[in-house]
Amino acid sequence: MILERLEVGNLSTNCYILGCEETKKCAVIDPGDEGERILDLISEKELQLEKVINTHGHYDHVGADSFLKQKTGASVYIHRADKALLENDPINKMFGLLDHTPVKADVLLEDGDDIIIGSLTLKVIHTPGHTPGCICLLVDHYLFSGDTLFAGSIGRTDLPGGNYQEIILSLKNKLAVLEDDLQVFPGHGPQSNLGFEKRTNPYF
Repeated sequence: MILERLEVGNLSTNCYILGCEETKKCAVIDPGDEGERILDLISEKELQLEKVINTHGHYDHVGADSFLKQKTGASVYIHRADKALLENDPINKMFGLLDHTPVKADVLLEDGDDIIIGSLTLKVIHTPGHTPGCICLLVDHYLFSGDTLFAGSIGRTDLPGGNYQEIILSLKNKLAVLEDDLQVFPGHGPQSNLGFEKRTNPYF
């Protein structure tokens, strides 16, 4: 598996490029901004972008979706419950990106779906709370946790669509049951380990 991380945009969003060693096909998780820079790294690694996967619909995670889709023809994925957040420009203007270009989702995800990238299979875990359609993605021993789980913290729930009770239930019912040895790659900040978060994160 090929894994690259870029910090992009004015909120330092973690954008991940996830590629298959065998087929050189790849996906980008949360391309919040700086589409040219993302494409440059994909080209440097000699990968072929097939999928753009959003862990949720906030502008700092979807800002380069339209650019990447236009340049490569990649399909855009998001959970069904965040479809409107992705596609409705006025909603994202609330979060400060006045020139955001909305994009239509090609694939609407549900809990338990599999996303195939070459020989890799990403399992979709619906973890509402930060937004109604927040997801985490599980592949091998890696958990891409979006804005559901951070190192030592969780995503904020005071924005429209956020729900504190739901995010706590997502931690308890969806993430706490996963293996402790999973490496956690969040939407912002440093990576962590799920076992460590279970023991030390006050929200678990």
